[in-house]
Amino acid sequence: MAPYLLGLRLDGRRVLVVGGGHVAQRRVPTLLDAGASVTLVSPSVTPALDDLIADGRVTWERRPYQVGDCDGAWLVHACTNHREVNTAIAAEADAKRIWCVRADDKDASAAWTPASGRVDEVSVAITAGGDPRRAAGIRDAVVGALRDGTVDARRHRTKPVGVALVGGGPGDPGLITVRGRQLLAQADVVVADRLAPRALLDELPADVELIDAAKIPYGRALAQDKINELLIEHARKGKFVVRLKGGDSFVFGRGGEEMIACAKAGIPVTVVPGITSAVAVPASAGVPVTHRGVSQEFHVISVHVAPDDPRSTVDWPGLARSQGTLVLLMGVERIGQLARTLIRDGRSPETPVMVVQDGTLPTQRAVIATLSTVAERVTAAGIRPPAIVIVGEVVRVGQEIEMVRAERVP
Repeated sequence: MAPYLLGLRLDGRRVLVVGGGHVAQRRVPTLLDAGASVTLVSPSVTPALDDLIADGRVTWERRPYQVGDCDGAWLVHACTNHREVNTAIAAEADAKRIWCVRADDKDASAAWTPASGRVDEVSVAITAGGDPRRAAGIRDAVVGALRDGTVDARRHRTKPVGVALVGGGPGDPGLITVRGRQLLAQADVVVADRLAPRALLDELPADVELIDAAKIPYGRALAQDKINELLIEHARKGKFVVRLKGGDSFVFGRGGEEMIACAKAGIPVTVVPGITSAVAVPASAGVPVTHRGVSQEFHVISVHVAPDDPRSTVDWPGLARSQGTLVLLMGVERIGQLARTLIRDGRSPETPVMVVQDGTLPTQRAVIATLSTVAERVTAAGIRPPAIVIVGEVVRVGQEIEMVRAERVP
């Protein structure tokens, strides 16, 4: 029998996901995007899921599944690696009249997760008799036609070779380039960063190997040498590998190191530039990094080490004397020390500062302060990475823009 297709509005409703592997990693971000209240039951989770848990977006029960976990759920995803466990989960859900999606057996599953995509206000969901690869191919064709006005399925084009370094943009999946999406759709293997647009990963066909290369600040991380080895290893097997990063691969993204490693191994590399968060996030918050008569320069600084760390190569006194905009990446954990350093070296304590968390995403929020108050404000607001710090008079320009907008609202 053909399935009855239905769009579920999950906002605020409890969804149970059992299993913390790569299948769950694909599905949880999509459930969160739909507004679901996700409970994850698993003894362990992938680094990417760990990051969502640390962010407070997912409730993690750190244990195996047990009877009663389905209570109160509107939808259940059985994503463990053990068939008998998935069978037990599905049986409990069925007894309680809760729809359950089994990741391991389409024929035994009461519901299927369609291959889905979204272009502006149009959502596309395809089922193809439970064949995920076929459904993804049809979905790609429809989404591609909606996006660029054609009906050519990207899978029919000549397959690329080697490695593609794709900048995924600042977070919003709509801000990746068309070329980046095209190559991602043709990938055999995707090596994804923590800051790569998560919603794009759920669009990958089921046969694409997803490798989690998350680098969680002060947490788990896959060593860069290991990432280089994985790119080369899979490319040498004849697979097309996409290295998907947040922002741009060459803006504090170690893309240069990966390109050198591939070149030494004789692996061809395609580079697809991405929109860096250093510019996109201030823009999304209504702050221009340059503005006539205010700032004719801006500086992008990585603060992965403190100003007084011997490894720091940043000219902090020079930046403090500059009248340009400062865009600080990876600076939230050291915001107090950064502010004190800039004030000590000459910047006014009243210099405006904006800190933007989750820039370009639905969860984006911002704090406005001065150099003398920013540490206190950030702590009080509970701002955490990923966040961008903007220092300079352009923050006032952003406030002026917001005031004008507010006055224009009828």
